[in-house]
Amino acid sequence: MNKPARSKPHVALMVETATVYGREVLSGIMRFMRTQEDWSVFLEQRDLLTSPPSWLNDWQGDGIISRGSTDEMIEAAVRRNIPVVELNDRSEVDKAHVRSDDAKIGEMAARHLMERGFQHFAFCGFDFEAWSQRRQEAFVRTIQQEGGQCDAFNSPWMNLARPWEEDQQAIAEWLQSLPKPCGIFTCNDLRGQHVLAVCSTLELTVPEEVAVIGVDNDELLCQFCQPPLSSVIPNAEAVGFLAAERLSRWMKGESHHETQQVVAPTGVATRLSTDVVAIDHPEVASALAYIRQHACEGLTVDEVLQNVAVSRSTLERQLRRYLGRTPQQEIRNVQLKRVRELLVTTEMAAEQIAYRAGFDHPEYMHYVFKRDLGITPGQYRQSVRGQES
Repeated sequence: MNKPARSKPHVALMVETATVYGREVLSGIMRFMRTQEDWSVFLEQRDLLTSPPSWLNDWQGDGIISRGSTDEMIEAAVRRNIPVVELNDRSEVDKAHVRSDDAKIGEMAARHLMERGFQHFAFCGFDFEAWSQRRQEAFVRTIQQEGGQCDAFNSPWMNLARPWEEDQQAIAEWLQSLPKPCGIFTCNDLRGQHVLAVCSTLELTVPEEVAVIGVDNDELLCQFCQPPLSSVIPNAEAVGFLAAERLSRWMKGESHHETQQVVAPTGVATRLSTDVVAIDHPEVASALAYIRQHACEGLTVDEVLQNVAVSRSTLERQLRRYLGRTPQQEIRNVQLKRVRELLVTTEMAAEQIAYRAGFDHPEYMHYVFKRDLGITPGQYRQSVRGQES
């Protein structure tokens, strides 16, 4: 059966509206439609595990973007020559596929905890979930590359195998067995909430004894936690934009390859659950806290030494020991993190960003950014937003 002639492509969006990740994906698709190409779309409120509607098997549309395709739906789409871009990250698929870079997420979480001086690390995730396993493997690998060791706890997602009380008890026993202080990476924010709830029950102090970082930066869920949860920001908006861009080219008849495309995370939203430096030298810990509080105010090393009772040689030696950086490099590190955050979350010009990050001149900010990251600020902003240069 031939498809009816249409002024706009008809696209079905099988993306969950019940999670912040799904909503960010939809936001990216919407940005593509507003700036590149208008579509007529089908969208319904749905959960991640909701099956696609049966009518899609006989649908006469032009394209599908899905986070939960069934084998039957994909086979029907293939028979009707309907392009399907899959966003599923719960298993490995061999279709045209866009998803978050779970390896980069795991690596970023590890770096975040190592920068805070932790010597003991652990991962808490879900069994039988490919995305959780990829994050765990990258986290453990990064820790081991730096000479560290990592413990792990996994149980089935959504408590399908046992009641929450049993899972809570198992997490409690695991947490009690860990050496302290310990930096824990949880596969997502929901798992982070699980761990923090058990820490509260056990009266473990967070972040002094246990620091916790999740993934997704779900503002409501992170603020619901006590204390508020730090989280890796996966850039789901770019996933949606790239998926829409890919589907558009496919619907126009351009050649395509059923390959996987991954999108790197944009950074870490640091909240109280990791707002600590695991340094056993109190004066050095105070100096580092001072740097992170004032670096974006044009801070110098001399100003740090004037406000903290520690010698220059001790500060240099201890920061190299714990962070692998000099005091000046740590100041620049904090400033560049602020630059990256503003590039992603605002439309500020370079002059404004330089001022907010503590640089005297935007030209020098541009020089330092490219020297340390290998790309210009403009290229970084484009890359994390899923746009081609």
